[in-house]
Amino acid sequence: MTGVVLGILVLLIALGLLFVEKQYRSRPGNDLEATSGAWDINTDRPDHYKLVGNLELINHTRRFEIMVTELTAEVKLLSKSSLEGITSKVQVTSQHPDEEARPDGYWFSYIVKRNPTSFQVAVDIAGQNLTDLQTAWVKVHYMTYGPGGRVPKTRHIIVPLKFPPPNAVQRWRPTPIADVLPVRTHILTRLDTPVEVVKRYVQPHAQPGDIITLGETPVALMQGRFRHPSDIKPGWVARRVCYYFMPTSSLATACGLQTLVDIVGARRVLGAFLVGAIAKKLFNKPGVFYQLAGEQARLIDDITGTLPPYDQFIVLGPHDPQQVVNQIQKETGLAAAVVDVNDLKAVKILAATADVPPGFLEQALISNPAGNADEQTPLVLIRPNP
Repeated sequence: MTGVVLGILVLLIALGLLFVEKQYRSRPGNDLEATSGAWDINTDRPDHYKLVGNLELINHTRRFEIMVTELTAEVKLLSKSSLEGITSKVQVTSQHPDEEARPDGYWFSYIVKRNPTSFQVAVDIAGQNLTDLQTAWVKVHYMTYGPGGRVPKTRHIIVPLKFPPPNAVQRWRPTPIADVLPVRTHILTRLDTPVEVVKRYVQPHAQPGDIITLGETPVALMQGRFRHPSDIKPGWVARRVCYYFMPTSSLATACGLQTLVDIVGARRVLGAFLVGAIAKKLFNKPGVFYQLAGEQARLIDDITGTLPPYDQFIVLGPHDPQQVVNQIQKETGLAAAVVDVNDLKAVKILAATADVPPGFLEQALISNPAGNADEQTPLVLIRPNP
């Protein structure tokens, strides 16, 4: 009898440990984020810019209070010319509802509960000639403290500083079935929306019957779907499976593949890899991995795949591109599509409004008028031939 009781106790302890382990693996951790916020250029002179951003700290955990024990910010300026003689200064000011900011700028530890709290980041830029500045890359570093321990995080915010005139003369290019117009914009960021960008840069040149296409990567950037490798923790599957992809693939690095694992799960990625390997080896059928792993597997761009400063980030595919094009048509009246085009004459339509003729965009975009270098023309306006 003693042996039976002991066996039951061992079984209960084992079940208890399994339950604790399961709960631990599904733990929320320090699920707190700093938002990108809303930014304004309060001072805009050839020798002085002042950028002011109002950001929030949001606690997404339901049962835990998360503390923010440190918060600092820095800025990296990107320009078409030398930065010699240009200085920048960053100041962070807390705006807690129940605490006053310290005059010395010290960030005191603050508990973020269910309601968000906010803070302001001010960036002063001075120099004799700032007209060549393109963007300010603001990095907000903050330390969270909670059930996940002491976890450092960074919010990356790209603030555009140079804006092409929307009504500038543009050069149309003829194709056998349509005229196409690559539309130059500022460097698009999380602070933009596809609808507002189309209104600003496309509508001055558009007429009824035109179709506007947006690159899939710029749409993803406006949705904030980019991650810095320092924020990615590759797991067992990503670290091992990435070696089996071609070196040119965005999944050939542990961080690149981990972004896909974070979206669809490790089991799906591993299963797709095993089935895909068998299909390719035994049945000479390539591409099965991408069919099984999901649409994002084809759309992820690893670092170096986009314009600076996004060349430092892994960019995911856009979220719900069909909703994006539908919203553009609703608010502008233009037919629209989100596309993935490259210099190899590959054209993939991720989403299009119902009035875009099937097969038409593939022919109109086959020469890749938007380009794959630093043209900064993420939009292409298409005018079908009469």
